[in-house]
Amino acid sequence: MGNVALFHLICGIFIFWSVSVVKAEDTYKYFTWTATYGTLSPLGVPQQVILINGQFPGPRLDLVTNDNVILNLINKLDEPLLLTWNGIKQRKNSWQDGVLGTNCPIPINSNYTYKFQTKDQIGSYTYFPSTQLHRAVGGFGALNVYARSVISVPYAKPAGDFSLLIGDWYKSSHKVLRQILDSGRSLPYPNGLLINGQKQSTFSGDQGKTYMFRISNVGLKNSINFRIQGHKMRVVEVEGSHVLQNFYDSLDVHVGQSMSVLVTLDQPPKDYYIVASTRFSRINFTATSVLHYTNSQTPVSGPMPPAPAGQMHWSMLQARTFRWNLTSNAARPNPQGSFHYGKITISRTFVMANSAPLINGKLRYAVNSVSYVNPDTPLKLADHFNIPGVFNLNSIQAYPSGGSPYLGTAVFPTSHHDFIEIVFQNDEATMQSWHLDGYDFWVVGFGSDKWTQASRNKYNLVDALTRHTTQVYPKSWTAILVSLDNQGMWNLRSAMWDRQYLGQQVYLRVYDPTPSLANEYDIPTNALLCGKAAGRHT
Repeated sequence: MGNVALFHLICGIFIFWSVSVVKAEDTYKYFTWTATYGTLSPLGVPQQVILINGQFPGPRLDLVTNDNVILNLINKLDEPLLLTWNGIKQRKNSWQDGVLGTNCPIPINSNYTYKFQTKDQIGSYTYFPSTQLHRAVGGFGALNVYARSVISVPYAKPAGDFSLLIGDWYKSSHKVLRQILDSGRSLPYPNGLLINGQKQSTFSGDQGKTYMFRISNVGLKNSINFRIQGHKMRVVEVEGSHVLQNFYDSLDVHVGQSMSVLVTLDQPPKDYYIVASTRFSRINFTATSVLHYTNSQTPVSGPMPPAPAGQMHWSMLQARTFRWNLTSNAARPNPQGSFHYGKITISRTFVMANSAPLINGKLRYAVNSVSYVNPDTPLKLADHFNIPGVFNLNSIQAYPSGGSPYLGTAVFPTSHHDFIEIVFQNDEATMQSWHLDGYDFWVVGFGSDKWTQASRNKYNLVDALTRHTTQVYPKSWTAILVSLDNQGMWNLRSAMWDRQYLGQQVYLRVYDPTPSLANEYDIPTNALLCGKAAGRHT
């Protein structure tokens, strides 16, 4: 009798466990997107743009922490296409990163189904085409990851939520811009600045209520400054990090970056200017929108709020005020400050110096003298199938040597669970912006002139925020720390797309000699195969 009771008890526990597992499975969300060309006039002149499901910008992708995304992308352009999910870490899954080092581009009149998860993430992000210069004419959109209902956030739920995609814009087609770069010339100044694909738009809210503005710089080249007439902005989140909630009159947002601010409509009922303008450029552009109080009877008036008088130094000082909220959680219930990154021993240092050399008589952009060239076979496929001759692990030095620049496929060898330091050394007189796929990183230091080991004495090892894209000021350096806990092949690139296109990028091969599904998923059964991987079995 006791054995029967025990059997029923075990069965009951098993059934309960099974039901719990089924109920606890993370949500699946399905999408079908079609990329096409269309004709619009963002700057008043008809031009070809890239539409996603007929929209420019593309559809806003609203997700929740740990959602599983199944997204079928159909390519109706006249060139192969990939989308990348800027800031989504693709945990154990660089197969879905959507860049040429990990994926074969989707052929014309074909499709590919992305399958990825927003694992342990919250925040404001974007997606955009990573192929050629497609990003210059659209195909981008907002990607927002909301916290699960069981996870608290360090602010009251806002009354509304707006995504603002801001970026410089050219009247020329992406093919004309590509011809300019391929000919060995730099891109000219852009022709204007857009907010959500328009020169002017309106955002409406009720007086006395608080709204979230998710600001992203989706441009090709230019930093922007963002401000709202008569209103303070409270920064609450930067690329997945909850930050100390300081108030700002204006904010610098560099290429590829995103942040979320709360704005309380606490002014007299009227309409107010929303202003974005380019920064650190000899030719400046401005785009405006309108913050409309729903009880307003008065249109926008008065002078627009000016851009900051301060330049690089002002911007660097502001950047240092963005700090981790140590007591707040992010996507998980444990506080962000429970991870003491500043006490971890650095296992390896990389110093990456960008440059703009002439190679074979043409302008290129390089890192430690190597100007990256995409091979016909994605690096990830070459690594998986052990295909020789695609890349080697001695292709780039960890420190700048001052040697003659050359074309190459630069891959840094790293080990799974390394804790590395990367210093971006910018000896040029132009702003830089660097992005790392697969990770966020601690931005521990900004400084002028040359980085030295003594520069570590000024690092913020307590409450530096984590993000996926960081600026590097002219004739300056920026230092980051990265915990390599995500196995795969990961793109480290200039977020300025002309520089990326002409070679300012590398890959990190994060390797573990012991294959394990706990560390990295298998190659997808629907993986596109090209180059030397064509015809192989997944």
